[in-house]
Amino acid sequence: MDEVTDATFAEGVLASDIPVIVEFGAPWCRPCKAIEPSLIEIAAGAAGRVRLVKLDIDVNLRTPSRYGVLSVPTVILFAGGEARETLVGPHGKSRYERT
Repeated sequence: MDEVTDATFAEGVLASDIPVIVEFGAPWCRPCKAIEPSLIEIAAGAAGRVRLVKLDIDVNLRTPSRYGVLSVPTVILFAGGEARETLVGPHGKSRYERT
């Protein structure tokens, strides 16, 4: 899974011509680690149609604040440069697939 930062978010996510799933998380977050395999599976199954990235909220403070991220994991689907759907907390793979 690729990583984005505050500095690369606009180019890597907002300017993308395909939808991007962003996992806002932290290295210490166990639920974040628990959902990653599901997110990776979903992205692999939709290769070329969707991209998956993560952003570490501990070292990137501006972007989570801009999108109202108050807890982790938070997963936001971006398309056309806009946040389209937000899921807060861990969910099962089927819930992420419906996003």
